[in-house]
This record gives sequence, structure tokens and C-alpha cells, in this order.
Amino acid sequence: MGLHHAFSFIDHAFSFPRAYFQQHGLAGGWEGFLDDFCAHWPTDEDHVYVEFVRDGVCGNGAARQGNPRWRRLTEQRSGASKSVFHFGVPGSVAKSSHAGIPWLRFLRRTLGPTVHFWPFDGWAPKSGVHVIAEVYPSLWRSRYPAAGRTPDQQDAYTVSRWLQETDLAGNLAQLFQPSLTADERAVADLEGWILGVR
Repeated sequence: MGLHHAFSFIDHAFSFPRAYFQQHGLAGGWEGFLDDFCAHWPTDEDHVYVEFVRDGVCGNGAARQGNPRWRRLTEQRSGASKSVFHFGVPGSVAKSSHAGIPWLRFLRRTLGPTVHFWPFDGWAPKSGVHVIAEVYPSLWRSRYPAAGRTPDQQDAYTVSRWLQETDLAGNLAQLFQPSLTADERAVADLEGWILGVR
């Protein structure tokens, strides 16, 4: 699989739990979510930070809140991932998700069909496209000694090393096809999935 794709892996959520979509009456799948989220959390604009939106300085984050008890199916399956609405705790991806999601839309609009956001654009990326997928370094961090790296450096090293080993073992392609029922896959089509979570 690695021979026919370029990959980028990002350590934050690409979408929110289904309960969020229901709470706010969102339709239009992931595309609709991206547009709605960016209208309320415009963290891709100059000098707009997550804390500014949370404090009501700009944007309208108060109209698009979530419950820290809500977790995506993939977060539940991982066993350790925290909710995308759980701010201010160690290991949280809430801030990075709220900051990064508008940039996913920017990349999507800028790069068009040359980029494949997994799994929203399909579970099996076509050959020749650049694949962008969500990862969670904590799944594999304990396998590799830090060797003097900072925590962020260790996360990047962990993801790179684990994916390299998985590819060399010929198992990379199966990561893109987790074992899910039809109903679970329908949820994941909306919420996204963490690469490597079974």
C-alpha cells in the first residue's frame, strides 16, 4: 500500500461524536460538519485561538459545545482516548482538534481530489492519492524507549516507527479496513476512525 500512496498522519480528531451531530441538528455528513464547525470555531483565521473562541472573544463556540462524556466509537474502542470535548486534562486532544479541524477543511478545499481524508472519502484509498489519517501515538508509545526525545518528538517517532514496521511486515493495508459491522461503519463514516484501532 505504501508504494502507491503518500501519507500524512495527524494526532487529533477529524470529527465529533454522533451525539454532537444529533444535539445540533447537523446534516450533510462530514462536509456539512466541517462547514458548520468552521462557522462557529474559525481557528484557521489570523489571530484566532481556541481560547479566544471558548472565551467568546470571537467566533460563536457557545453555540457549538459538546459534552465531555461523549466519545466517538473509535475512542471507546481504543480504550484510552479522551473525549474531543475534554479540555485541560493530560492527554487531551480537545484543544488540538478544535484548532486543527478548520485546517482540514482548508487542505480539502486547496488540494481537492489529490488528497484522501480517511475514512470520510472511503475506506480504501485509490492509488496515487495523498492519504491523511488520524493517529493516536499513545497506542504504541510504550513499545519504544524515548531515548532523550521530548514527549512531542516521541509521539512523532512512535507513529513513524510503528507505521514503518507495520508496512515492512506487509500489514499496512489491513489497518485501513478495521473489523466493523455495517452499523459501526456507518457511525465511523460520520465520526471518523483512528488508524490502528481494531
